[in-house]
Amino acid sequence: MSAKQIVALLNSHLEGDEELFLSIALQAAAQAARSGSKQDAEILKRLVQKARDRRREDILVAPSPIPLARPKGELQGLVESAYPKTLLTNMVLSEDVEARLRRLLLEQRERAVLRDHGQRPATHVILVGPPGTGKTMTASALAGELRLPLFTVRLDALFSRFLGETAAKLRLLFDQVSQVRGVYLLDEFDALGARRGDQNDVGEIRRVLNSILGFMEEPNSTDSLVVAATNHSSMLDEALARRFDELIEYKVPDAGAAKAVVERRLGKFKVNAVAWKRLAGALDGLSQAELVRAADSVVKGAILSGQGEISTERLEAALKDRARVRHRFSARVET
Repeated sequence: MSAKQIVALLNSHLEGDEELFLSIALQAAAQAARSGSKQDAEILKRLVQKARDRRREDILVAPSPIPLARPKGELQGLVESAYPKTLLTNMVLSEDVEARLRRLLLEQRERAVLRDHGQRPATHVILVGPPGTGKTMTASALAGELRLPLFTVRLDALFSRFLGETAAKLRLLFDQVSQVRGVYLLDEFDALGARRGDQNDVGEIRRVLNSILGFMEEPNSTDSLVVAATNHSSMLDEALARRFDELIEYKVPDAGAAKAVVERRLGKFKVNAVAWKRLAGALDGLSQAELVRAADSVVKGAILSGQGEISTERLEAALKDRARVRHRFSARVET
């Protein structure tokens, strides 16, 4: 293969464009045949045909996600669907978190290759960390990267005042995960996965948790990606936590990441290097969500007032205001 073909092959792989990837492979097969390597050319052609046959089988066998675009029947009110366009490049992530998410995406994209070698892709991941650090947005980015629908499960709709109904609803949800490929987000997962034996534990919660434990052991026939998110990892049942393929921890952004988040949200409004030094203290300790809200409030103020720039003082005041709000609510929780 020529260097250009290798570059094109890698680009198609990174973009998740399987058809382009296979077309380039066929070009390489034709080139091999012309150069006299007919055996290599035939092997490449057979592999491409095998890949295309598998894709056709997946389309025919796997249920389409379209019916869940507007959930009906018992699923209505339990699952909300969307088709996000968010990508990992839209987020500011630590190197470790981004590397682990990209590895997760690679396993999903190359799941057929893994299965050919007796392995399976990671399909259950739990995101832990403080509120506003990007856990929910990560689920959208994973769906966007994989070009899959995002199904957000309303946990409040799962719980029923009638004993036994919650487990039945979970069974309905688990069947959909198995039958319809997508990214399923279970936010505030500690509400479902609280430790058995806790002081406030009740029979219904134990039944729910046992149902989830059983589900985690079932084969995922569609390779759906189940993303659980929690702000309170210490509340999770240990047996449940062990069943996740990946546990990814999110933290409040450091100084460099915080600056990157604000710069991205400010867009065309720029802040000079001297001003950033002044703002360093105000950035400290704020989550991504808090940084975004502070930046957005300043940008909207500049737009509505007709100003072509933002002042360092207003940005600093907005950041400090977000910090005050956080401290106020944190104090309420502690008391």
